[in-house]
Amino acid sequence: MFEGPAVFVAAVFILAGLVKGVIGLGLPTISMGLLAIVMPPLEAAAILILPSFVTNIWQMIAGGSLASVISRLWPMMLAVCAGTWMGSGLMTQTNARTNTLLLGAALVVYAALGLRSVTLIVPSTLERPIGVVAGALTGLITAATGVFVLPAVPFLQSIGLEKEELVQALGLAFTVSTIALAVNVGRDIGAASFWSASALAALAAAACGMAVGQALRQRLSPATFRTCFFAGLLALGIYLVIRSLG
Repeated sequence: MFEGPAVFVAAVFILAGLVKGVIGLGLPTISMGLLAIVMPPLEAAAILILPSFVTNIWQMIAGGSLASVISRLWPMMLAVCAGTWMGSGLMTQTNARTNTLLLGAALVVYAALGLRSVTLIVPSTLERPIGVVAGALTGLITAATGVFVLPAVPFLQSIGLEKEELVQALGLAFTVSTIALAVNVGRDIGAASFWSASALAALAAAACGMAVGQALRQRLSPATFRTCFFAGLLALGIYLVIRSLG
């Protein structure tokens, strides 16, 4: 039975896993935000690494489109790594709260446009160069905040992927982001922190939440999934803004 902070960690990751299972994202955003209440960002990021990696691998391989998704997105994935490693050390700097505020505000705007059916479309001829830029920026934001959402999610949503393809592409992007972030965190506080009791509890909790969320997602129509997707982004954005101003 969990006691003390471990109960809080488990509850956070059950919630984060559930949201991730339904819309394909949200685990790092929710977990980093809530864990920051009781611990420093680097410690929270260390607990996040293992459940994020395992649940993203799970999400990435749960479908038949992985090979085509990798073939299409590998330049963006390389850029994510480069951006994350270039931003090493940003998480410990005093501008982290400002970065979180800007991230949350951007999520709110993007989600509001999505809920109003304003669709962003990236032409196929520009998909690769824009993807590289989006990947590099996502990496820098990941290094600063531990959150993998922007601008990767809007880019992936704008290139015409079907519902399950989008979920797999998000899993790929988040897996790569988690590995790149792990390099930064391991350099700062040591890789042994990835296997702490709290991290193992977080993994079990996230897996349970994600299994329930995935079962719920299978029952959603594409239109309902789209609404849930953008509503989830809106809620995450509002939460980040409130957290950064608190």
